[in-house]
Amino acid sequence: LEARVPFADHRIIEYVFNVPWEMKYQNGVEKALLRDACKDLLPEELLHRKKSPYPKTYHPGYEKLLIAEMQHILDQPDAPVKTFIDTKKLETFLEAPTEYGKPWFGQLMAGPQLLAYFIQINYWMQKYHLNL
Repeated sequence: LEARVPFADHRIIEYVFNVPWEMKYQNGVEKALLRDACKDLLPEELLHRKKSPYPKTYHPGYEKLLIAEMQHILDQPDAPVKTFIDTKKLETFLEAPTEYGKPWFGQLMAGPQLLAYFIQINYWMQKYHLNL
């Protein structure tokens, strides 16, 4: 689960998968079906803006917030995400987060993004009472 993907509900995905391509891509415009559905809800500048990926600009304040939240999660004995994370390695990582190595798949903020994923997974598991 990724919190920044609002249309990840399987029913929406199954429906849109069966919609003809011509309805999804019209006159060289991607996401035409979504844009058409939202045309009365969004301002014009939002409706037609380019896709904005995960933040690429490094900001030490953002990284500090993620580290603090991840440390808070590690301090919780029953944090669900701890069941599949090597906590010793994560603690080492939190001590020197810029030493995580080479970014993968072109991710410029691979370290902060990894922490954000762990935080999101933990939140999701707590919210839905999931255990491994």
